[in-house]
Amino acid sequence: MSPQVEHTDVGAYALGLLEEPDRRAFAAHLAGCPSCTAELAELSGMAAMLDGVEPVGDDRDTRADAVPATVIDMVRRERIADRRTRRGTLVMAAAAAVALVSGGIVAGAAIGGDRVTAPITHPGHDSEQGPAEEFYHRGTPVAGRGAPGVSGGLVLETKEWGTHAAMELKGIKGPLECELIAVSGTGERKVIAGWSVPDKGYGVPTYPEPLYIHGGTALPAADIDRFEVIANDGRTLITFEV
Repeated sequence: MSPQVEHTDVGAYALGLLEEPDRRAFAAHLAGCPSCTAELAELSGMAAMLDGVEPVGDDRDTRADAVPATVIDMVRRERIADRRTRRGTLVMAAAAAVALVSGGIVAGAAIGGDRVTAPITHPGHDSEQGPAEEFYHRGTPVAGRGAPGVSGGLVLETKEWGTHAAMELKGIKGPLECELIAVSGTGERKVIAGWSVPDKGYGVPTYPEPLYIHGGTALPAADIDRFEVIANDGRTLITFEV
């Protein structure tokens, strides 16, 4: 009987962890499956990443081409336990095992070379919202009183440690550096967040996307009189009375 071929086998195939009958069957499956072929191309770098990982310790196998047994066992268990899992689960399991076996390799850094960051946000695309935009749209914004052309809103959340704030800002032209500052009723000033505005600006005709940013302060919300956005040239761009 021919081995059963599953689309989710692409991860194990990319890592070379299929048994020989399964490997031959999946290779034949690839010839007629554009979807799996495309996924295999996306995962092509994983085998190279694993080849470059060596277990820590002088008494362990240090061959560059040796895939740790922990990786093999984990991937095979994942494959047997749930063939319906989404593509990439097997590969992520392997990456997690590599991180454990190799004694602290960060999988994200090994794969992409960059720190993982929040996605760029685009209003109207909920699946792409970053944490600041998501929190802002969940709340009830307080409208700000801005300089000519500047507008925005602020959402507050009371925390045990103080106050969490998220802001939407429009009509800002760069280059510029800004700070969001919480001002207490007694005049105490605490910086919530700081950022730079590029030449393109935010929420302007040539670049209509607004800026979303969030931060926190130890000041309790009840003690805060207002929030101000201050530019590095001394201008108050917008004030939120709370």
